[in-house]
Amino acid sequence: MKYMGRVLVALIAAMAALFVGNGTSNAGLDNQLSLVDGGGRTLTVQQWDTFLDGVFPLDRNRLTREWFHSGKAVYSVVGPGADEFAGTLELGYQVGFPWSLGVGINFSYTTPNILLDDANISPTGFNPLGSIITPNLFPGVSISADLGNGPGIQEVATFSVDVSGPNGSVAVANAHGTVTGAAGGVLLRPFARLISKAGDSVTTYGEPWNMN
Repeated sequence: MKYMGRVLVALIAAMAALFVGNGTSNAGLDNQLSLVDGGGRTLTVQQWDTFLDGVFPLDRNRLTREWFHSGKAVYSVVGPGADEFAGTLELGYQVGFPWSLGVGINFSYTTPNILLDDANISPTGFNPLGSIITPNLFPGVSISADLGNGPGIQEVATFSVDVSGPNGSVAVANAHGTVTGAAGGVLLRPFARLISKAGDSVTTYGEPWNMN
């Protein structure tokens, strides 16, 4: 009986350690960049918790790359008129490929899980596109683009949302992406971009992820 008790305690401790480890494995700030715009405000955009999980393609085609993307873009505005800031927050990729067969490679991206944070839910101040909500309150975002013949590097903005106010964020969970027709490896460099209504733009780029 004492032996079984020791085994049970050890098992519980091991499971607790596993839970804690998984909870903090990829959390944190990945990269950021700031810009002082024409009005003297400091615009900052960040990428958090970026994770691209490359998986074996369901079509079993050697020219297909498939992955799931999770991550978060956060922006802040500091300075005169920060409360009146309005613009667009984008998430996307730079797609690099050594060669393509046929008419070029095709990039597709879908997500049912756009999230909004720090949203004001009062009847007079509700602004869901100003920050982030919970999954599935919006229809899924879908994009498909012909990247042409390679080798080459193409930039694709997978989705964008209108934002307002001094800060906000947008996130995705297990967004699905594929590239078909690529001969050789495919590299994805995720980026987050903040664009003001006046045209000021700041973009932060993450490290490339190999989708081989």
